[in-house]
Amino acid sequence: MPRSQTPFARRTLRRLLDAVPGRAGRGANASDGPADAEKLRQQLRRTRRSLKQSKEEVERLRGEVRLTRASVRDPFPDTVLSDHVNQVIAGVREESLTYLSPENLGALASVTAEADRASRPGLIIEAGTALGGSAIVMAAAKSAERPMKVYDVFGMIPEPSEADGPDVHKRYERIKGGEAKGVGGETYYGYRDDLINEVTESFSRHGVPIAENNVELVKGLFQDTIHLDEPVAFAHLDGDWYESTMVCLERIAPLLAPGGRIVLDDYHAWSGCRTAVDEYFSGRPGFRLERRAKVHVVRT
Repeated sequence: MPRSQTPFARRTLRRLLDAVPGRAGRGANASDGPADAEKLRQQLRRTRRSLKQSKEEVERLRGEVRLTRASVRDPFPDTVLSDHVNQVIAGVREESLTYLSPENLGALASVTAEADRASRPGLIIEAGTALGGSAIVMAAAKSAERPMKVYDVFGMIPEPSEADGPDVHKRYERIKGGEAKGVGGETYYGYRDDLINEVTESFSRHGVPIAENNVELVKGLFQDTIHLDEPVAFAHLDGDWYESTMVCLERIAPLLAPGGRIVLDDYHAWSGCRTAVDEYFSGRPGFRLERRAKVHVVRT
């Protein structure tokens, strides 16, 4: 039976097959006639058709959900990005500096640019930058005067906790075992020896040198490095696991300026991030969650 069938479907088919005459030791008896056998075969065929139709319907609904999220990807769809920003998006994609699609990079740039148009006070933040691709795009989209902080361990990703699900622990074991692949099959960023300097050079190579654009790269665990006492205009959180996401929310969300946004890269990807977000914002006033291609949190 196909591996894609559910356990229930497999059990149903097995019971039907077990009842077919001629399958020794499987419920057959000598009194079963050809008519009974044909009736069971017809029932089996109907069950298979029904399972196939159900699977197709599930896939159709999943596709509709993806399309719906994509259709509301950017909260500011009328934003026209500059040629420079579009060139940076193309450049970081070409160099495989980000897992994000051009559309998601464009949405991050749009939200960043909107903070300037709205004269919203505060920092631009990325927490979890990997090879720096999305941070470079955000830095290109903001005014050079607005400060930006980019937080990362710039090395091996921290171990998940008990609050993370099996999906996270399975992924971490692959990373720890040296089996993870980076963007486009390149070396996984956590295995690189001097990642912070690689990222610094990438900013310059794409026309956004950090010193000239008021960008600070901050190396270390989030719980050791994110200590803020100023407003935040926009934060892109890409911390993957529960603890890293929760630390970011506890230390950044209260500082979010009215109208400011947090974009959560991993809500749809990893159980730990999803649990942290749901726990933190459950019953918490002053925030609105928007379920786009990525989940957005808006300070109301």
